Amino acid sequence: VNVNGQSYVVQVSEGGEISQIAATAPAVVAKPASVAAKAEPFRSPLAGNIFTVLVKVGETVAEGQILIIMEAMKMETELRAPRAGLIHSVSVAEGNSVAVGDELLTIG
Repeated sequence: VNVNGQSYVVQVSEGGEISQIAATAPAVVAKPASVAAKAEPFRSPLAGNIFTVLVKVGETVAEGQILIIMEAMKMETELRAPRAGLIHSVSVAEGNSVAVGDELLTIG
Protein backbone atom coordinates (compact mmCIF):
# COMPACT_ATOMS: atom_id res chain seq x y z
CA VAL A 1 0.00 0.00 0.00
CA ASN A 2 1.33 3.46 -0.87
CA VAL A 3 0.09 6.36 1.30
CA ASN A 4 1.34 9.90 0.64
CA GLY A 5 4.49 8.58 -1.01
CA GLN A 6 5.30 6.19 1.86
CA SER A 7 5.08 2.45 1.16
CA TYR A 8 3.65 0.02 3.73
CA VAL A 9 3.36 -3.75 3.82
CA VAL A 10 -0.07 -4.71 5.16
CA GLN A 11 -1.24 -8.22 5.98
CA VAL A 12 -4.98 -8.84 6.18
CA SER A 13 -6.35 -12.06 7.66
CA GLU A 14 -9.13 -14.10 6.08
CA GLY A 15 -11.74 -12.39 8.28
CA GLY A 16 -10.56 -8.93 7.23
CA GLU A 17 -8.59 -8.12 10.37
CA ILE A 18 -5.28 -6.32 9.88
CA SER A 19 -2.58 -8.36 11.58
CA GLN A 20 0.61 -6.51 10.71
CA ILE A 21 1.63 -3.13 9.29
CA ALA A 22 5.26 -2.31 8.55
CA ALA A 23 6.76 0.68 6.76
CA THR A 24 9.14 -0.22 3.98
CA ALA A 25 12.29 1.68 3.12
CA PRO A 26 12.00 3.45 -0.22
CA ALA A 27 14.22 2.08 -2.94
CA VAL A 28 17.05 4.48 -3.62
CA VAL A 29 18.58 4.34 -7.06
CA ALA A 30 21.85 6.19 -7.30
CA LYS A 31 22.31 8.27 -10.41
CA PRO A 32 25.76 8.76 -11.89
CA ALA A 33 27.13 12.19 -10.96
CA SER A 34 27.16 13.36 -14.58
CA VAL A 35 23.48 12.45 -15.05
CA ALA A 36 22.40 13.93 -11.73
CA ALA A 37 24.23 17.20 -12.47
CA LYS A 38 22.48 17.66 -15.83
CA ALA A 39 18.99 16.47 -14.90
CA GLU A 40 16.48 18.92 -13.45
CA PRO A 41 13.28 17.93 -11.70
CA PHE A 42 10.00 18.73 -13.47
CA ARG A 43 7.46 19.35 -10.71
CA SER A 44 3.69 19.32 -10.67
CA PRO A 45 2.24 22.84 -10.97
CA LEU A 46 -1.08 21.68 -9.46
CA ALA A 47 -2.66 18.92 -7.44
CA GLY A 48 -4.53 16.25 -9.36
CA ASN A 49 -4.37 12.81 -10.94
CA ILE A 50 -2.01 11.64 -13.66
CA PHE A 51 -4.20 10.87 -16.66
CA THR A 52 -1.54 10.02 -19.27
CA VAL A 53 2.27 9.84 -19.27
CA LEU A 54 3.44 10.47 -22.83
CA VAL A 55 7.22 10.04 -22.38
CA LYS A 56 9.60 7.27 -21.33
CA VAL A 57 13.05 7.23 -19.76
CA GLY A 58 15.70 7.78 -22.43
CA GLU A 59 13.39 9.69 -24.76
CA THR A 60 14.54 13.03 -26.19
CA VAL A 61 11.91 15.77 -26.02
CA ALA A 62 11.57 19.20 -27.61
CA GLU A 63 10.74 22.40 -25.74
CA GLY A 64 6.97 22.71 -25.49
CA GLN A 65 6.32 19.01 -26.14
CA ILE A 66 3.47 17.54 -24.06
CA LEU A 67 4.97 15.28 -21.38
CA ILE A 68 2.04 14.47 -19.10
CA ILE A 69 -1.69 15.08 -19.09
CA MET A 70 -3.19 15.63 -15.63
CA GLU A 71 -6.78 15.75 -14.49
CA ALA A 72 -7.64 18.32 -11.84
CA MET A 73 -11.11 19.53 -10.92
CA LYS A 74 -12.63 17.54 -13.82
CA MET A 75 -10.40 19.30 -16.38
CA GLU A 76 -7.41 17.96 -18.30
CA THR A 77 -4.19 19.98 -18.20
CA GLU A 78 -1.26 19.41 -20.56
CA LEU A 79 2.15 19.68 -18.92
CA ARG A 80 4.76 20.68 -21.48
CA ALA A 81 8.55 20.45 -21.48
CA PRO A 82 10.12 23.70 -20.26
CA ARG A 83 13.13 23.00 -22.49
CA ALA A 84 14.53 20.42 -24.87
CA GLY A 85 16.38 17.51 -23.30
CA LEU A 86 16.54 13.86 -22.38
CA ILE A 87 14.11 12.23 -19.94
CA HIS A 88 16.29 10.77 -17.16
CA SER A 89 13.53 9.43 -14.89
CA VAL A 90 9.75 9.25 -14.66
CA SER A 91 8.44 9.25 -11.09
CA VAL A 92 4.70 8.86 -11.76
CA ALA A 93 2.35 6.50 -13.56
CA GLU A 94 -1.16 6.82 -14.90
CA GLY A 95 -3.67 6.95 -12.06
CA ASN A 96 -1.26 8.40 -9.47
CA SER A 97 -2.38 11.34 -7.36
CA VAL A 98 0.10 14.19 -6.99
CA ALA A 99 0.34 17.37 -4.96
CA VAL A 100 1.70 20.75 -5.98
CA GLY A 101 5.49 20.51 -6.20
CA ASP A 102 5.73 16.72 -6.45
CA GLU A 103 8.49 15.57 -8.81
CA LEU A 104 6.96 14.07 -11.95
CA LEU A 105 10.14 13.41 -13.93
CA THR A 106 13.65 14.66 -14.51
CA ILE A 107 14.81 16.23 -17.74
CA GLY A 108 18.34 17.11 -18.72
